[in-house]
Amino acid sequence: MLRLTALLALLAVPVVAQDRGAIEAVISDQMDAFTERDLNGAWTHASPMIQRLFQSPENFGLMVRQGYPMVWDNEAIRFMELQEADGGWLQDVLVEDASGAVHMLEYLMIETPQGWKINGVRLLPAPDLGV
Repeated sequence: MLRLTALLALLAVPVVAQDRGAIEAVISDQMDAFTERDLNGAWTHASPMIQRLFQSPENFGLMVRQGYPMVWDNEAIRFMELQEADGGWLQDVLVEDASGAVHMLEYLMIETPQGWKINGVRLLPAPDLGV
């Protein structure tokens, strides 16, 4: 039994690494799309649930511009912890906004037949960036 558990754990490692790269690519692509004001491009990375909720790329963009200005005008991002969650993965992303302020966001990622999609984002408490 111990050997089976160890084998399953070893087999899971490449999948997690592959998923990590795909998840980071989706978030990066959406961030780039917002920077370029490409609402249609950003919209393609939203999950079906998010798309039903906002109905159009324009409504989605308005929500991001008003509710997540650090995403709308991001200067830099850094991927932090990735952890499995019920039905998906939670990816923490450190985002520097246009004024240089740093924010921590948690992305809920789900795998769909069309690939990884963003199913929600929440602002986490400000990170402690002491030297």
